[in-house]
Amino acid sequence: MASSTDAVPEWIEKKKLDWGGAIPFILCHLVAFGAIWTGITWQAAVVCLVLYVVRMWGVTAGYHRYFSHRTFKTSRVFQFILAFIAMSSAQKGVLWWGAHHRRHHKHSDQPGDIHSPVLGGFWHSHMGWLFYDGASDTDMDKIKDFAKYPELVWLNKYFLVPPTVLAVACLTFFGLPGLIVGFFWSTVLLWHGTFFINSLAHVFGKRRFQTTDDSRNGVFLALITLGEGWHNNHHRYQASARNGFYWWELDVTYYVLKALSWLGIVWDLRPVPEKILEEGREADRARAAGELADEPVAAE
Repeated sequence: MASSTDAVPEWIEKKKLDWGGAIPFILCHLVAFGAIWTGITWQAAVVCLVLYVVRMWGVTAGYHRYFSHRTFKTSRVFQFILAFIAMSSAQKGVLWWGAHHRRHHKHSDQPGDIHSPVLGGFWHSHMGWLFYDGASDTDMDKIKDFAKYPELVWLNKYFLVPPTVLAVACLTFFGLPGLIVGFFWSTVLLWHGTFFINSLAHVFGKRRFQTTDDSRNGVFLALITLGEGWHNNHHRYQASARNGFYWWELDVTYYVLKALSWLGIVWDLRPVPEKILEEGREADRARAAGELADEPVAAE
């Protein structure tokens, strides 16, 4: 297991590449070119789009807003379903994802942040950090609240089960185009859509809130990640179930969660405090008047 210390992880300092993790990632990109031979059917294209959206929602609502930040509550059954949907994205285990993300927030853009573009550059933050020797370990001390569920521990250990089940289903029902275009294309697109939050949402965009990191808000990233692009909002108040704090900030993940709350599937969606919303309004007014710069506040 990885150490629970809050110091900079040894594997980040060494930056020793683990080809065992990098080669499958590279191969998945190469397999996507198989569409040259299988062709692209309209059914496979629809499957690709649907799987991208559904699994992106699983990543954002499940991995991020639930398992990392506990911004709403749900039943143990739906908790497992959320984990399975998120893990079908082939982004390792649910406990692994949540533990790593909690570390990111504790040290965002400071020593100890495992995927900061400010400290490590674009490629490191986008995907390089994933393939260092030691990165695949799960720090259970950082995710004790969910590590008590044996079904989640099992999923975390056998993290390839959900994507494998999905890949087999795509092949069974839609043939080789369904596997290559439907599964592999959507998986590769989903990976990079998710990774852009690490690599770009701390570099490009507007800073409404003066946080101690360099997090930023961006419309494009919000569109392709169903609301995660409102990243500066999120870093200002990570306990909220919504990242788009205001009505004009599109947040599809939150809209679906809200609909699920009407059905009683999830509940206690944590709101943005009014004082935070007013702070944001004041910041927008200051920026409009040219009084606010897009610079991070130095960490204390």
